[in-house]
Amino acid sequence: MHVITTQVLFIFCFLLLIHSIETLAYATRLSGARVGFIASALSLFNVMVIVSRMSNMVQQPFTGHLIDDAGKNALAIVGEQFRFLIFGSTVGTILGIILLPSFVALFSRAIIHLAGGGGSVFQVFRKGFSKQGFKNALSYLRLPSISYVKGFHMRLIPKRLFVINMLITSIYTIGVLSALYAGLLAPERSTTAVMASGLINGIATMLLAIFVDPKVSVLADDVAKGKRSYIYLKWTSVTMVTSRVAGTLLAQLMFIPGAYYIAWLTKWF
Repeated sequence: MHVITTQVLFIFCFLLLIHSIETLAYATRLSGARVGFIASALSLFNVMVIVSRMSNMVQQPFTGHLIDDAGKNALAIVGEQFRFLIFGSTVGTILGIILLPSFVALFSRAIIHLAGGGGSVFQVFRKGFSKQGFKNALSYLRLPSISYVKGFHMRLIPKRLFVINMLITSIYTIGVLSALYAGLLAPERSTTAVMASGLINGIATMLLAIFVDPKVSVLADDVAKGKRSYIYLKWTSVTMVTSRVAGTLLAQLMFIPGAYYIAWLTKWF
């Protein structure tokens, strides 16, 4: 059986899209602080996170089907396929970083429309996906330039936040994949292992909500109120997205150990 199949490529593109959306979600806080509508920006951020989480749930049955089709030598084949999918997460995150400057400008307009439209997300989407909306969106497209790193200092990078977000991202990236692979390692407890993926992703989401999101949100509020410079928020956001890349790379190392850990953990359920 070939490692790279049509279905694998489909899931690869799906994961690429998911991680691009999650990376671009960080642009909403930058945009909110830029235009002074933090609450509206948070609403848009939540919409993007929900879309990415839902998309992640949609791809899970397709990923699980890879195991059903693996046949002989499933551990080796599925292992290579899953590593390729993790690579898709890395590519998607990098794509999100490349598009970040464009979406900061784009989301700024979207947040203004959201605030001016009485909080109607559907109205924002209707305008955004109209013919004129697409034309306007194209005018905001820009590649990252050297000017974006103007004023950079190492002291602006919250190193602890970088490490925490990197670890959480790695856990979230391999949650489903390691659980599915654990089902191959312990076939007699495969159902238990697969069901553990929801618990793992839930823990990662909870850690993100406790240790990461509040710090970035408070900083965005301070910037909007003029208490801190916009550059602090910009570099915190850069820290977040680069730590996501590091997290997806770390996921390559954690994938197999994580699967063995889940397989061992299923003994206690």
